[in-house]
Amino acid sequence: MYWLWILIVGATIGAIAGALVNKNDSKGCLFNIIAGLVGSSVGQKLFGDDWGGQLASMALIPSILGAVIVVAVVSVFMKKNH
Repeated sequence: MYWLWILIVGATIGAIAGALVNKNDSKGCLFNIIAGLVGSSVGQKLFGDDWGGQLASMALIPSILGAVIVVAVVSVFMKKNH
């Protein structure tokens, strides 16, 4: 049950980051989950994990900031390939 909660929170974080970066270009649920989980890890490494509240062992504000970074980088590389 804990892993399901992590996936839900990761998807939500990824969806928020995707909405902030790509206003009209949704990448899908799987991308949101991956971006949220990777972004959470990146954000907590860069910004720390002791602020912004915690949900499913993820600091919310640093996780969203990290996911924004991940989504922005992926979007730049995807646009270069098209």
